[in-house]
Amino acid sequence: MPVRLQKYLSECGVASRRKAEGLIEEGRVRVNGHVAELGSSITPGVDRVTLGKKPVLPPERGVVLLHKPGGVVTTMSDPGGRPTVAHFLGKKDRGYFPVGRLDFESTGLVVLTNDGDLANHIMHPSYGLERVYEVVVAGNMDDKTVRRLERGVRLSDGKVAAGIKVFSRDESKSKLRVTISVGKNRIVRRIMDHVHHPVQKLKRVAHGPIRLGKLRVGETKRLTESQYKTLRKQILGK
Repeated sequence: MPVRLQKYLSECGVASRRKAEGLIEEGRVRVNGHVAELGSSITPGVDRVTLGKKPVLPPERGVVLLHKPGGVVTTMSDPGGRPTVAHFLGKKDRGYFPVGRLDFESTGLVVLTNDGDLANHIMHPSYGLERVYEVVVAGNMDDKTVRRLERGVRLSDGKVAAGIKVFSRDESKSKLRVTISVGKNRIVRRIMDHVHHPVQKLKRVAHGPIRLGKLRVGETKRLTESQYKTLRKQILGK
């Protein structure tokens, strides 16, 4: 699929998109041996792009796992200046983006990748990959409420069901494992508010076959090439 040349240069880690535009305007970038023009498009893997005499090659695809702390936005930039998941990535991770979102207050697993096909399959509701959360909610959640959540509650944007396992409960709080297969915004918090058990703590521990494991808060883990290929086969079948 064709992409803008400046976007391709940015995703390959050459420079930011704005600086890449400057390189093109200076005549330093060639496509198939010809000086490139600003605004032109190329097809990665087909067209040959060089900067000076050095070939510009697309980055290897991969996956990085992050244990997101609370108070971090699951985007690559934030107009309000809040810390984002981009702060946890290195220069070699240019072009990576978070797969879905985990809300500002919550902690836990965030998957980042530069593989668009993989990201789409992880996120798209038709594939039904489950998200698993460890949740503390206010109050003693009784069995009737558990069954109600498992049957599904109707929110303004549709009906949502969740698998609930109760670890412990008393009059002040209940500790749960919540399994859900939709990625709507703040969905766990919203269904818990709906049944009058607001979330006090929320940590995502799994997204499909991907597990948080022993990754500590603020730590990242790059999947090995073998792990990445195995994950891709699990989710895409290839």
